[in-house]
Formats: sequence, C-alpha cells, structure tokens
Amino acid sequence: MSGITLVNQVKASKFLSGLRYDDVLREETDIIREAVNRLPDNEGYERVYRMKVAFQYSLSHTIATKDTSLKPEEDIRYLTPLIDEVAAEFAEKEDFNNIKSYSK
Repeated sequence: MSGITLVNQVKASKFLSGLRYDDVLREETDIIREAVNRLPDNEGYERVYRMKVAFQYSLSHTIATKDTSLKPEEDIRYLTPLIDEVAAEFAEKEDFNNIKSYSK
C-alpha cells in the first residue's frame, strides 16, 4: 500500500502515542474494512482496546504516561500486509470482471 503517510503526525501527537501506526487507518474503504475483518480475533480486540484508550485520553485531556505509551519496537504493521493482500484480490477480481469475451 502506498500513498499518504501519517508517520510524522502520529509521532508528533501525544494523544496518538498509545496507538500503533495501523490503528490510525480508518475503515472508510472496502479494502480496509475487509482487512480489519480478516484480523485474528485477539488482534482485533487489541486494536479496539487501543482506540478506546486513546479516545478516553482525548476526552479527559490527558496524555499517556511513559509506561502506557507504545514503544517504537512494539509498533508493528499488523494490518498493512492484510490490506495489500485484499487490494491485490480486489484488483484481480476487477480485472476478471472486465475481461471481454471475443468468441462469437
């Protein structure tokens, strides 16, 4: 997946310090929605938990402590490989649906 990067915004934000990079990706497209649906249950639950905690920090105008902040080595791309896989499948499906029959 290429395109827009949020690395600098996530690193600069105190409120996003408890989230992984892929947590910031919103489920606004069919590809990301499908990738999130393919997450193992435990990873999906952890994603939702991290987002709820970040939202609570935002509501209470507090910042994650060093103990609760995500460390750089813990920030793994858990969703991006699934997004790439789903995008390839969607592209393949689109290509297949656009095949024109030349038989008479």
